[in-house]
Amino acid sequence: MIKINYILTLLLVCAINLNAQHDITIEASLDPENHILTIAQQVAFKNNTEVILDTLYFNDWANSFSNKKTPLGIRFAENYDSKFHFENDAKRGRTDILSVTGKNNQVLNTSHGTAVDILKVVPSTPLKPGDTYIIKFNYTVKVADDKFTGYGVDNDGNYKLRYWYLSPAVYNNGWQAYSNKNVEDLYLNPSNFRIKITAPTKFIPASNLNEVHYETLNGFNTFTFEGKDRVKATLFLSVAKRFESIITDKVEVVTNIYQRKVIPENRALLTDRVVHFLDSKLGKYPHEKIIVSDEDNRNNPVYGLNQLPNFLSPFPNGFEYDLAQLKTMSREYLENTLLLHPRNDSWLIGAIQINLMIQYVDTYYPNMKILGSLSNFWIINWAHVSDLEFNDQYSLLYLNMARNNIHQSLATPKDSLIKFNKNIANSYYGGKGLEYLDDFLTDSSLNQSIKTFYERYSLKPVTSSDFKNVIEETSDLPVDWFFNDYVKERSTVDFKLKKVKKKGDSLELKILNKRNTKLPVSIYASSKNDSLLFKNWTLPIDSIAIVRIPAEGVKKIELNQEGHITEFNRRNNTKRIGGILNRPVQFRLFQDAQDHRYNQLFFMPIFEYNLYDGFTTGMKLYNKTLLPKQIHYKLEPQFGYRSKKIIGNGNIQFTDQKEHGKLNAMRYGVSGSYYSYDENLFYRRLTPYITFAFRNEDLRNNEKQYINLRNVNVYRDENPNDPNQEPNYSVFNASYVYNNPNLINYYRGVVDYQISSKFSKISATFDYRKLFVNNRQLNVRAFAGVFLFNDSREGEDFFSYSLDRPTDYLFDYTYYGRSEDTGIFSQQLIVAEGGFKSQLEPSFANNWITTVNASTTIWRWILAYGDVGLVNNTQSGTKAVFDTGIRVNLVQDYFELYFPMYSSLGWEPGMPNYDEKIRFTITLSPKTLLGLFTREWY
Repeated sequence: MIKINYILTLLLVCAINLNAQHDITIEASLDPENHILTIAQQVAFKNNTEVILDTLYFNDWANSFSNKKTPLGIRFAENYDSKFHFENDAKRGRTDILSVTGKNNQVLNTSHGTAVDILKVVPSTPLKPGDTYIIKFNYTVKVADDKFTGYGVDNDGNYKLRYWYLSPAVYNNGWQAYSNKNVEDLYLNPSNFRIKITAPTKFIPASNLNEVHYETLNGFNTFTFEGKDRVKATLFLSVAKRFESIITDKVEVVTNIYQRKVIPENRALLTDRVVHFLDSKLGKYPHEKIIVSDEDNRNNPVYGLNQLPNFLSPFPNGFEYDLAQLKTMSREYLENTLLLHPRNDSWLIGAIQINLMIQYVDTYYPNMKILGSLSNFWIINWAHVSDLEFNDQYSLLYLNMARNNIHQSLATPKDSLIKFNKNIANSYYGGKGLEYLDDFLTDSSLNQSIKTFYERYSLKPVTSSDFKNVIEETSDLPVDWFFNDYVKERSTVDFKLKKVKKKGDSLELKILNKRNTKLPVSIYASSKNDSLLFKNWTLPIDSIAIVRIPAEGVKKIELNQEGHITEFNRRNNTKRIGGILNRPVQFRLFQDAQDHRYNQLFFMPIFEYNLYDGFTTGMKLYNKTLLPKQIHYKLEPQFGYRSKKIIGNGNIQFTDQKEHGKLNAMRYGVSGSYYSYDENLFYRRLTPYITFAFRNEDLRNNEKQYINLRNVNVYRDENPNDPNQEPNYSVFNASYVYNNPNLINYYRGVVDYQISSKFSKISATFDYRKLFVNNRQLNVRAFAGVFLFNDSREGEDFFSYSLDRPTDYLFDYTYYGRSEDTGIFSQQLIVAEGGFKSQLEPSFANNWITTVNASTTIWRWILAYGDVGLVNNTQSGTKAVFDTGIRVNLVQDYFELYFPMYSSLGWEPGMPNYDEKIRFTITLSPKTLLGLFTREWY
């Protein structure tokens, strides 16, 4: 008995040692004039490991704002977020270390090293397991502007402090100290905090810690906060009251999330409901108070129509407030208690959070549509999108990434996710995955497993493998498939009901798993009137499974009928017994959400313009839904009101996406068009093509490469005013494109080869754009092209290289008046081939050409440009040309103006009709303009 008691005591001591906390004491004072915190901090660092520590690491994430070249600054640039780069130093934050001392006030050796936001401290004596070492820091923190991350100091002088103090890094199989990349993943173990902060009396504090004392002296308030077993110490200092306290019988909620239409009493009722829901689904929150901030809500909102302004909101009063509280509070609830690695094992927090949101909406808003009350409008309620439930958005937004082949596995480290996946798609896929797993287990045991997991591992080191073990304790069904295939693999889910065969009183189903995974699928059998007869689950399928089910009364078999599985393609999941069409044809006005039950064909009116056809109207017939599909086709017949002719275009394309390897996709297609190219003259263009698209397997890397092969066949009406014209021609074109666009460094290169019966030529283009630390921009473009042979008639420049305005004989460019020599349409500039802005002679090269185009910043969006080049013609030899001018970069690559100054012609502003020499670039294509807003997400 004594021996047993000794062992139990030893185990208890070990457990206490493993969970021993650091003690952090902070005394800080705020200088609001200079946005500086002066901090004296003491850390009692407890060695909770089983190894001797001779070096300690602290997270100094306040210093990650110190310059443009920190990992945080680089991440902003990668995301096309220019606010940080263009802001002046006074708005950025930093840490200045004044002193670091240890035992007997001995000065310790410290350094930031290459990572400016990780502080290395060498204690005077190594720490043995279980030892505690006291370190004293004296330092100042310049608080960054809140425009960068939502935290910092705002324009009203409110302070929102998140990563504002030095925090001990975690040692777990090595130091887990890494840089801030604005993905909210600081890895910390619970610590005991005592914080005393002094600020002018106008400031009102709010914190996740408990306020235990405050005093006023000489116009300053000093507040004291304490908290035990806290992962973080968030502090708000506001010049007016921004937070309200809602007391529930479970926890005090401090929040500044508001909605004007929700009165205080209803806010309290809704918040209390959220608290009780989380308590019932997860368990008791271990702290007395939880802070639910609008800053966290804005950084990770409930995406969708509920982000519209209140006066436009299609949702009932309180709905947006309710979900904002739920999403933000559940994230705080989980992150403050489950000590999962927030960078390398972050998927589980997001998955549980979204799964809780799905259950909450199912419970309290069971009839809520994704469009809210808009679903009832007559102009919308005919569309399938109006039928979608609110919770259908989770599959829809994930499939947006999967169909574009830019999805990432749930196990991808958080800092390696592209922005859309980090903020939206991965958590949505994880939440739907838990719904998939719960439906497979059939006994609703997953909810209890989540609660057991939360209660067992609250405030303890934990991994997602522990979650797997908890599930396996309560279920005899296999769950390896979920963690090994659904979570870890970068693969979508896609089943196909390949065949149904009648065998006696049974039906034999042949089910195909189209991906290289091992996953189960649900089988639904329905009667003639679509009433459900029964539902079964298969065991995990790795390729093909043969399943037998009773045949009596069964008229339809469908896989995944309720959509619990987020499946890449559900249109091949159905077989009707004795029917002709598994999916009938459906016609819809305007593009709609995909309805897997039908073969959908959409039509919509279109309106376009070009100089020769005038305004055109017509009907677009197509099959593209809100999500991309493997096969796209469209037909656009139009009537030109000026040409009085039926014109238009059409295209069919098949995309073969590759989930693994650098080859991202292969696209095969044929396109055709019929339009005017001059007054009462028309062209017909038919182009079969194939494209090989390559993308870096690290999807955060913007590098892309393409190999394009096509045969362009053009048939033109003969121009009676140009008897030497080549009306019909066929050109084989092969090109290689390298593209690596970034905010700081932009690279693009093209090698292009063309051959036809009249000529053969090869060219190379290189574009480089550099944004310097001082915000100056440099753009350099080089072009070189040479004819391998050219049998065009003398004086015929239709296929020649152009100095300033390509003839576009392949009809690739969006000219709004392609044959114009005078007028506003002739001034449209497309920077291609020679890329000059002034209209110089010789304007064409029938032998070879080489040019360099450059521009650099004068002030903000005003740049100086210059072009130099050599133009060689077989008749006249080589001639050097140049031009210079001012470029007004209103929206780069989308809307720009060019004002020629000095060129080979001389001083152009002094020449007649200078207004006709001004050039412009403009993009009116909605698809192209959309890329301006989506590039930071993908």
